[in-house]
Amino acid sequence: MLIEIGHFSLILALLVAAVQGTVPLVGASVRSRPLIDVAQPAALLQFALVASAFAIFAHAHIVSDFSVRNVFENSHTAKPMLYKVTGVWGSHEGSMMLWIFMLTLFGALVAGFGRSLPSSLQARTLAIQGLLGFGTLLFIIATSNPFDRLLPAPADGRDLNPLLQDPGLAFHPPFLYFGYVGFSVTYSFAIAALIEGQVGAAWAHWVRPWALTAWCGLTVGIAMGSWWAYYVLGWGGWWYWDPVENASFMPWLLGTALLHSAALVEKRASLQRWTVLLAILTFGMSLIGTFLVRSGVLTSVHSFAIDPARGVFILVLIALVIGGGLLLYALRAPGLEVGNALAAVSREGALVFNNLLLSAGMATVFLGTFYPLFAEVWSGVKLSVGPQYFNTTFVPILVPAIIAMVIGPVLAWRRGNLVAALRRLSPALVGALVVPTVVFILDHSAPPAALAGVALAVWAMLGVLTDLADRSGLARLPLGASWRRLRHLPRGTWGYAIAHFGVGVLIAGIVVSTAWRSERIETMHVGDTLQIAGRTLRFAGVTERDVANYHVERAQIVVERPGAAPATMYPERRWYPVARSQTTNTAIATNGFGDLYLALGDPDGQGGWVLRAYYNPLVPWIWFGAVLAALGGLVSLSDRRVRQRLPSVVAPAAVAVQTADT
Repeated sequence: MLIEIGHFSLILALLVAAVQGTVPLVGASVRSRPLIDVAQPAALLQFALVASAFAIFAHAHIVSDFSVRNVFENSHTAKPMLYKVTGVWGSHEGSMMLWIFMLTLFGALVAGFGRSLPSSLQARTLAIQGLLGFGTLLFIIATSNPFDRLLPAPADGRDLNPLLQDPGLAFHPPFLYFGYVGFSVTYSFAIAALIEGQVGAAWAHWVRPWALTAWCGLTVGIAMGSWWAYYVLGWGGWWYWDPVENASFMPWLLGTALLHSAALVEKRASLQRWTVLLAILTFGMSLIGTFLVRSGVLTSVHSFAIDPARGVFILVLIALVIGGGLLLYALRAPGLEVGNALAAVSREGALVFNNLLLSAGMATVFLGTFYPLFAEVWSGVKLSVGPQYFNTTFVPILVPAIIAMVIGPVLAWRRGNLVAALRRLSPALVGALVVPTVVFILDHSAPPAALAGVALAVWAMLGVLTDLADRSGLARLPLGASWRRLRHLPRGTWGYAIAHFGVGVLIAGIVVSTAWRSERIETMHVGDTLQIAGRTLRFAGVTERDVANYHVERAQIVVERPGAAPATMYPERRWYPVARSQTTNTAIATNGFGDLYLALGDPDGQGGWVLRAYYNPLVPWIWFGAVLAALGGLVSLSDRRVRQRLPSVVAPAAVAVQTADT
């Protein structure tokens, strides 16, 4: 009975979404307050219904209700409770439930916290959210029913994919979807603004907090996914330019551009048309990434042949959302204000320059990700685009973007002085020259590209610190006065500084861990040793035992290093009998400046085992930098200026509605 209630809740939510997506649009068009007022309660009701269905679906997984097909296909009685919860979003149907839950959650948040918005703008925004919810719910109910029954109920399930049975996968998808779906709000704001024909400073002020919220979630989600791939898959790397990775990276790039572009609209009333286009494309990339990955298209172009109804529905939905948004943009954008002229050397100019580079970077990633798919569809030829393509196309675009990222904040609005800005940044410039020089003196074999990367990382980090020192008046004012000025800087300034410093930390981790990585792959018997990064690894043997729902083979590796006590590491291989699948569980020892990374391979049949050993210097800085970037976004979001109401700026349509009502 409970399962049927969950299914019925989704159907009711579909009907509510239809009302939410139409009635407020009509109301805003005819300036009818009663019709406009339907938007808020409809958004809240739709969320309540979807949340109820999601809770019932999660309950079915937790109690192992195998009469539900999705639970049967993705769970097992012996599975630990954490992974029973993870199984809720570990399948296509479950991930779509998570998607619609996030979508309606954001709609409810706009309804609850957007009361300072002009009524017509809020109504249209919530209506677009309602239409997005209607399309997603129709897709779920028609092709991906999570409450499909199995009668009679099987005695046990097939288990969840063992690769997904990891704590990282319990948190990675919710954060990722929080970011993906969060950009639906900026999309809805953009469409609503195009309908009204008004995009100005007030609109950007309302959009920025939602874009920043989604960006923080997506940043954390991508970082957690990278960390999971690093310590679970056992290949020693953290990013492979895999299509699934790229699917999340593309909206992140455009979302970053959107954040900076919206700031420019708010501060200087410029770049309105471009910002609206970015809002449409950012959510468009989120849709493409999420739905195409979940449909299996990125894994195999023949997935549509396996389930043509689901594939066609997805393509139609994407075409309506992206194509419809771009068509409306083409019709209404020429009527938007052009905005103020921009000087090339100014803070605005630096923001535009970075916007173009981020968009160009996204385009190269999109081409490398989807060109093989298009080629296979049209010609039947299977192509492979690997890391070499992305490294040679994306990285050169990134370099000038990082350089401009440091220079931009020290330039003045309207018209800046590049020479004066570089003079202010002279400590960062000196550091960017000295540090790689020292590295080269210590290691003459260092690749030039690695030295350039070190210079770029130092430039990014010292650039932020130099700017903060200059803002505080350090060396110009007494130390106490400088400290007071530093403490009283706006949170938005601190947020930018933390985020940009985090980018520098991340670049340092990428460059150093890539260029100075050590690797050894050996077949080892009991008592054998190998040397790596000044450490001696002694193989002490492999033990076997049964744990929970898997069988484990566990190696014991004693690590010896001069001047330090011996340490023991335990890399594992796990066999899941129900899923009939094997996984690798790495052993990682870190001190924050480098990881000793061990992965156990196959036995040789003669008492030996393959051991893969890596030493990855500064690799923890990759995730530390990503966390800093997200933290910077949260600090900026806490700035009251980002959330304060702008009562003096009201959209003309809202004034008209209010006048008609009085």
